[in-house]
Amino acid sequence: MLGRIFTVGGYTLLSRVTGLARDIMLAAILGAGPLADAFLVAWRLPNNFRAIFAEGAFNTAFIPAYAHVQGKGGETSARLFADRIFTLLFFSQLVLLVAAWLFMPQALRILAPGFTDDAEQRRLAIDLTRITFPYLLLITLVTLYGGMLNVMHRFASAAAASIFLNISMMATLALAAFFPTAGHAAAWGVLISGFLQYFLLAGDLARHGSLPRFAPLRLDEDVRAFFRAIGPATLGSMGTQVAVFADTIIATFLPAGALSALYYSERLYQLPIGVIGIAIGTVLLPEMSRRITVGDDAGAAAAQRRAFEFTLLATVPFVAAFLTVPDVIVRAVFARGAYTRADAAAAATTLAAYAIGLIPFVTIRSAVSAFYARKNTATPVKAALTGLTVNVLLKVLLMGSLAQVGLALATAVGAWINLLLVLFFSVRAGYLDLDRAWIKSLAKFALIGIVLGAVFWLTAHFATPYFAQLTRFRDETTLLLLMAVGSFAYGFSVLVLFGRGWLFSLMRG
Repeated sequence: MLGRIFTVGGYTLLSRVTGLARDIMLAAILGAGPLADAFLVAWRLPNNFRAIFAEGAFNTAFIPAYAHVQGKGGETSARLFADRIFTLLFFSQLVLLVAAWLFMPQALRILAPGFTDDAEQRRLAIDLTRITFPYLLLITLVTLYGGMLNVMHRFASAAAASIFLNISMMATLALAAFFPTAGHAAAWGVLISGFLQYFLLAGDLARHGSLPRFAPLRLDEDVRAFFRAIGPATLGSMGTQVAVFADTIIATFLPAGALSALYYSERLYQLPIGVIGIAIGTVLLPEMSRRITVGDDAGAAAAQRRAFEFTLLATVPFVAAFLTVPDVIVRAVFARGAYTRADAAAAATTLAAYAIGLIPFVTIRSAVSAFYARKNTATPVKAALTGLTVNVLLKVLLMGSLAQVGLALATAVGAWINLLLVLFFSVRAGYLDLDRAWIKSLAKFALIGIVLGAVFWLTAHFATPYFAQLTRFRDETTLLLLMAVGSFAYGFSVLVLFGRGWLFSLMRG
């Protein structure tokens, strides 16, 4: 399992690195003003729909169902099932696309109401969203194909697909002079990437003779079971994405640049979520589904526990860094071109607020896999909706005094409530055993995080005077020093508290 995690994580890391390069270009060219906010609204809308209905709800319902049909009826039954789901997805997304094109002005009044005071910004947001929205149809099909490939234990192309998004946007941004605005260039880059991602995964499936085709719709037991699962899964996936929608809506009422601060801080904390959390969750769900199908509940529980430990091992350094030196990180990565140090300061405080919830952000996909692998998509919904309710209420309470930082803090608190409730339900159902050894392991990770955070803060504090005379690359040099010192301190702490035996056993698992 770990080898497959490294495959997905490696491609995802490459995707995140190219995504970071894309965002550096985006910040330098668009800055953090009205044009950037208009594009980010146009980008968030199809992206959030994708996360709710495609990657979120669809994967959690489709992968266990497809694995079950394949194990029960063989390749022929699985292919027919995939054909029917493909047909339903294609036409439902086509209807949504046509409706979005026709009613985009009305949709923007609801989803970005703060833009109504600026007619030019609102018109620009409508134009850009009409360009980006077809991306949703393409990426939904990409998600279907990726789910089928994951069940086949073929993870590479699905993990690598988003690299095309970054390359495509960087290419169009480099040619921004040939577009009406840089926002138009970025929007066309999003759409072009949808076609590139589609052809990559369609080609991979076609090589294995599994590319879905249009099929007559028939609500047999397998399709009905899929729909029984996808309803609760949609509600569960809506938790985080409704919170993001709420951020977008509320931020349109905040001063210009609030949406940009949210976006660029989100891009940084999404790095460990994408590389670690999504990679592990992508591999863990089909692994647990396979084990549970053959009655190996103990093996499924052991796989989930290894996933939790590996997730924490890889995430703790990010939490420590984002909480203690977010200003250095944001300035080193984004503060150039049209993106000023003041813009970076706003994003840095937002990043620190998001970092409070980074552990639940990264581990939630592993936590809910115990339910989704058993085709129980209803139980995680209770946790997700409770977290969402607290999240939205806190956003309303904190937006006035803390602006976008309050929105990020509310998201972090809601994420913790979601995770803790999922763990409670898992323990109660007997899916997870929080024994003494597991609690001791969590305490060690917490201690390592505190030590590492102190190392980061002290290093930045004492290094700043020495680098003050540098006229260029001051923050970049500080960040490199922090990475070097932090890597040594973290490795030493892990070896002292856990020992080489634990580390080798985790890697072998």
